Amino acid sequence: MKNTVKTLFIILSILTTGATLAVEHNVAPYSRAATDVVGPPNIAAFNIMTNALFALKKLRDQKRVTPENIEALIKAELLPYIAIDVAVRLTLKEHWSALNNQQKKAFQQYITKSLINDYAGILSTYDQLNNIKISTDPKIKRKGNKAIIKLFISFDKNQNPLKVTLKMIRLNHWRVYDLVFSGVSLIKNYKAQFSSHIKRKGLNSLIKKINKKLKNV
Repeated sequence: MKNTVKTLFIILSILTTGATLAVEHNVAPYSRAATDVVGPPNIAAFNIMTNALFALKKLRDQKRVTPENIEALIKAELLPYIAIDVAVRLTLKEHWSALNNQQKKAFQQYITKSLINDYAGILSTYDQLNNIKISTDPKIKRKGNKAIIKLFISFDKNQNPLKVTLKMIRLNHWRVYDLVFSGVSLIKNYKAQFSSHIKRKGLNSLIKKINKKLKNV
């Protein structure tokens, strides 16, 4: 699997096919504004997931599931809650200070566009599944403005739930800067890709490659 964001989007895509959401811990999904208020990060994580889910289900119900509409939905419902800037800084880490502002922006744009382009088509490709259940682990690891939240997702009563870990940071609101599934994280995946290229051809070569890809999108 290419990275953990793909796994998360696959889960969401399954939910768009008409599945029923079962909410645990008696927390009703809020509107988007509710995730902006100061509150527990596990509630924010839950709401980010369910708000995206309901938007996707609405597209399905209205028979408006097109690549363009899915892409627009991702931009509106998911990207605002992903801290791309934080993820890119942690991904490049020791190389970050060597980049100028324009180069930093290019890497942020590259990762954003790759998420959209790679996963928009996935969201309408799965058969209908029922009895989807999403719950959050009440145990939250917090340090300063960061938190680690575990989500449990199951597709039927007899299935062991999948565990997706969201690493979140509170800036103007809680946002996700890393996702971990089966021990593999978004940041580690991109870091491995970038580090491999830098080791073989150098940082300047990677920058040129990123700019070239952005021009071809």
